[in-house]
Amino acid sequence: MPHNGAVGRRTLGGVVAILLVLTACGPSVPGTAGPSLDLIGAQIRQSTTSLVDPGFVDGAGEGEIDRLAATVITDIGEFWEEAYPATFGSRWEEPRGGFHSVDPSDPAAGPPPCLDAASQVEGNAYYCPGEDVIVWDRGALLPVLTERYGAGAMMMVLSHETGHAVQERSGIGRGRGGLYPPIVIEAMADCYAGAFIRWVLDGNAEHLRLPESELDASLRALITFRDPVGTDNRDSGAHGDAFDRVSAFQDGFDGGPAPCAEITAQNRQFTQRAFTSAEDEARGGNLELPALLDALSADLGPYFTEALGAKGSGWTAPPVEQVAGDPSCGPQGAAAYCRDENVVRVSTSGTVADIHARIGDYGAGTIVASRYALGALGAAALPLSGEQAQRGALCLAGSYTGSLLEPRRDFTVSPGDLDEAVLVLLGYDYPARDIDGGALSSGFDRVAAFRGGVVGGAAACGLG
Repeated sequence: MPHNGAVGRRTLGGVVAILLVLTACGPSVPGTAGPSLDLIGAQIRQSTTSLVDPGFVDGAGEGEIDRLAATVITDIGEFWEEAYPATFGSRWEEPRGGFHSVDPSDPAAGPPPCLDAASQVEGNAYYCPGEDVIVWDRGALLPVLTERYGAGAMMMVLSHETGHAVQERSGIGRGRGGLYPPIVIEAMADCYAGAFIRWVLDGNAEHLRLPESELDASLRALITFRDPVGTDNRDSGAHGDAFDRVSAFQDGFDGGPAPCAEITAQNRQFTQRAFTSAEDEARGGNLELPALLDALSADLGPYFTEALGAKGSGWTAPPVEQVAGDPSCGPQGAAAYCRDENVVRVSTSGTVADIHARIGDYGAGTIVASRYALGALGAAALPLSGEQAQRGALCLAGSYTGSLLEPRRDFTVSPGDLDEAVLVLLGYDYPARDIDGGALSSGFDRVAAFRGGVVGGAAACGLG
């Protein structure tokens, strides 16, 4: 944070990212242990009422992975049989090329549709519009995702690829022109995946079930496929950063498939960006923690003073103090808003420092902004404890973050900062803590509240 896909097919994206996962535990990487079949079986039993025979899938194996894939594909088809006519006014047609399962580690495996060799699908799934077919890697991708994130991850992958088939049928596939750059196409597919997941969660699927408690894992699976830091959103292979992908998914989850079809480059702000300086790129977009806290201390006050407007008549912008030990302001954690002293106190040796080191500077920055937001809520005579305060702190931290996306700002986010925010929100409840330490327990809800501020500004959070 500074001061001043292949032609002819649509993939889930982030092949490099998923192969990094496979390097740690994938069956196709020599010298590593494969996924646990017992754990995969348990994940499948938890998320299905019954399994479908995969006989209709070309190349299907005999294991549970292809049985689950066939089950997911079957319920996706039923979803679009209902949703497609309601959204587009015509009948849904299954991909004429069908579905194809590949084990890239099998030396006898022939080339899948639209590729030259089975090895090219390793760690990925894709939709090929030329042959109207959906293809997946059953040897590495699907078992690893299912083991790590549950069956909801497979629902995410295959509903995303089916989303590309929806685009082809609705007229915005190969003939999309300049209005639909790749990042928009991918956002639509993520959005359609969110609509399907919501349909399953609401109990409408014949074979699948997904408890709300599994949503966080599904989002973690999705952001595994985010673009590498520094990818420009105009890049020919751009799929989006973590914030963009989660945002599109949640739009579909909340609104169904209709708003997905309306996404364009003109009506949606994409947060992914390229590095604009060699200096920022050399440091990976990260400031050292003391420098970050100094910069935030100087920037948060003016932003919230303006956002409060007339509601902040008694407002005095709190300083951000760096301390070596516990902030001693109650159970908020290593960063806290101290109401009696009107100060935001941050430990440089606690959890915030650990998050800064492991996730990045704006992971820490998100927590600090949320503590500052508690002070703003108090100045506006809004609650500082309870769910309203928890959501308000997240929303205002999001509104501040959204302001850093504006090109006119001297202080702006770096590439990767929004990813860091999402990772913190999914993994920790610190940004959502009220003054008494209570917090939203769901990462999905934390991201949604934060995103409301990014998109809607301070007015969406009850200020202005």
